[in-house]
Amino acid sequence: MKDLATLGHRIRHFRADAGLTLDQLGQLVGIAGSQLSLIENGRREPRLSLIGSIAAALGVDVSELLDDAPPSERAGLEIELERLQRGSVYASLGLPAVRPGKNVADETLAALVGLHRELARRSREAIATPEEARRANTELRQRQRSLDNHMASIEDIAEREVAAVGHVGGALTHRSVTRMAERLGFELVHVDDLPHSARSVTDLENGRIYLPPASIPGGHGLRSMALQAMAHRVLGHSEPGSYADFLQQRLEINYFAAACLMPRRQSVDFLREAKGKHDIAVEDFRDAFGTTHESAALRFTNLATAHLDMEVHFLRVGDDGAVYKAYENDGLRLPVDVTGSTEGQLVCRHWSSRVAFARTNRTTEFYQYTDTPEGTFFDSTQTGSTSAGEFSITVGVPFVHSKWFRGRETTNRLSSTCPDESCCRRPDSGLSQRWSGKAWSSAKLHAHILSPLPSGTFPGVDDQELYEFLERHAG
Repeated sequence: MKDLATLGHRIRHFRADAGLTLDQLGQLVGIAGSQLSLIENGRREPRLSLIGSIAAALGVDVSELLDDAPPSERAGLEIELERLQRGSVYASLGLPAVRPGKNVADETLAALVGLHRELARRSREAIATPEEARRANTELRQRQRSLDNHMASIEDIAEREVAAVGHVGGALTHRSVTRMAERLGFELVHVDDLPHSARSVTDLENGRIYLPPASIPGGHGLRSMALQAMAHRVLGHSEPGSYADFLQQRLEINYFAAACLMPRRQSVDFLREAKGKHDIAVEDFRDAFGTTHESAALRFTNLATAHLDMEVHFLRVGDDGAVYKAYENDGLRLPVDVTGSTEGQLVCRHWSSRVAFARTNRTTEFYQYTDTPEGTFFDSTQTGSTSAGEFSITVGVPFVHSKWFRGRETTNRLSSTCPDESCCRRPDSGLSQRWSGKAWSSAKLHAHILSPLPSGTFPGVDDQELYEFLERHAG
């Protein structure tokens, strides 16, 4: 459906031209005037059949109602004001929204829109991270949202490749991965001198995929890296021409690896059985296929909407509250900057992703309900740690879907009003008065967020180190 605000304004415009009230038009098309008011205010999406009835009652073509253009200059300003007030910049101020009613003069409305535009412009100028990288990453996340994070063509390819080596169920073995590589003309070689900036190296001339030492044969990490390296060949990738291409390829090879390690048919069967028992748990999904918790959580988002009829969100958050990865198609309001990028933004202190760090016992998943302005969400969070620090992995759903999950009986429940800064960003007034101007903190730099752009012929890899490595092993 097109933009609901514009559609509503066009319906109102033609209704006024026809001299009909809400109730009168509602009677003609068979709905209550109050329901029609919700449609005109952009709060409800009408069925196409209803749009056809409205068009007929107003004596206009359906195409006129569905036109992208606002019906008047004032309507365009009203739509823009509503959109800007829904944005993260204005929401973070904690100010009430202004409804542009009939009593608001055109000049006043134009001034409000102008102020919002300037506020947005100044916020964009304040962004200190590489613009190209953040823009490309945001566009990729939005594209995945439109696909419900499900890539059917790659699912088909992965299913075919796994079936070709005789895998029928359970965790994908290292032997099966080796056979998949051999079918593509590659030998898996474990070496201890990979370039420090490379996870694996593929020698196309000699048909070798170099991986780190197999200290844990069959381990998820090595299987995944080998599958990702193979994916470039299977998916027909060429050298990326832009950072957006680079990110798209990274997404596709990660997706392919996950779809091989947790094949679609077996995974869907497992999850449907768990749903039937009202006992979906990422930890069980993880253990059934021998993957990491993060991989299982992401794989769940690939399949949940397309095969389980539920919307979901996913978060990987550092122990400082910063977002590393995020996805949602369930209406959860992710923290974003003015470019729409969520990486590096802080999640609310009351969200499960941060509350879970305070637990003493972290061996199992942490469950929590969170009330937000967009509704109540159920979350399951698992924490972990790396050399860089602790992190949390969260999978969540709207309250209506919580009945399918283990942990739904939890009494943990918090409220969040973020991005309103009074929720958790502004310090207690007593503490603020006590310490304002009397303390200084030196902030930690997130270098991976500020410098994500790749360099060299092979994005992110030191060319000299790579070529020297290949020379050592080519013979």
